[in-house]
Amino acid sequence: MNKLSVVEATVVYDARKALQIERRALRIRRFLANRLLVIGSIVIVALCLIALLTPVLGSQTPYEMKTAERLQAPSMAHFFGTDNFGRDVFSRVIYGTRVSLTVGFSVAFLSMLAGALIGLYSAYYKLLDHILMRICDGLLAFPGILLAIALAAALGASMVNVIIALSIICTPEVARVVRSSALVIKEQVYIEALKAQGASSLRIIWLHIAPNVISPLIIQFTFIFATSILIEAALSFLGAGIAPPSPSLGNILYDGKVVIFSAWWMTIFPGLFILLAVLGFNLFGDGLRDFLDPHTNKARK
Repeated sequence: MNKLSVVEATVVYDARKALQIERRALRIRRFLANRLLVIGSIVIVALCLIALLTPVLGSQTPYEMKTAERLQAPSMAHFFGTDNFGRDVFSRVIYGTRVSLTVGFSVAFLSMLAGALIGLYSAYYKLLDHILMRICDGLLAFPGILLAIALAAALGASMVNVIIALSIICTPEVARVVRSSALVIKEQVYIEALKAQGASSLRIIWLHIAPNVISPLIIQFTFIFATSILIEAALSFLGAGIAPPSPSLGNILYDGKVVIFSAWWMTIFPGLFILLAVLGFNLFGDGLRDFLDPHTNKARK
């Protein structure tokens, strides 16, 4: 009898292990079949590697000025040419990319936390819903870029202040997404059963509602990441973002607009990196939405 039990346990263990391997292989096949997710992942990984290896890739510091070499075209000595102060554009672009990714991640993370708190409690408590959602509606009524300029100008031109300003702008959007998902979950039968059993509101919100809004929250994270990079570049271009001489893709574009016809590389290369970053995160977000919810992909087809 004991031998039979051991054999049965071994068979069950092998079956579970085989099922886990099959599920893992299925996820890998689904990932590789999702072109948007694959392309977005490749772009994001490449940009993250560039940001991490910035001190190694940049042969020169982004602040080193050589006026005798100003406005030189791309060459082996300067891959992306030099700017109007003789600084290496390649070094400035990759350092600016690291700044953009830092701002994008910080804004997405902070707005995700604040938006999740506002959205969850607004969905659960009607009084808070009326107060917090009206504040969010008021913030959403202003064009994002204009509100960002006003906040950044009031706080001052620095990376920390840009992160704070963009987090304030992006939080209402996250809050509305979380609230809409939480309202659907709140009406489920098992939530009513938990209330009938005497479960506390804190337990219901964080143990039973919050885990079910993670998927839309992660997808929103990728889109806010892309939006933050774009708005940060716009603020730096307008002089309300990262202050020179600190490298930012936006202020590199600003320096290049004066010599756009004679030194095209000062505009093309930072613009290309902004395009790749925004496109990569948008593709990743679209692909991730299809990956987490296959029914969405089927509905499109």
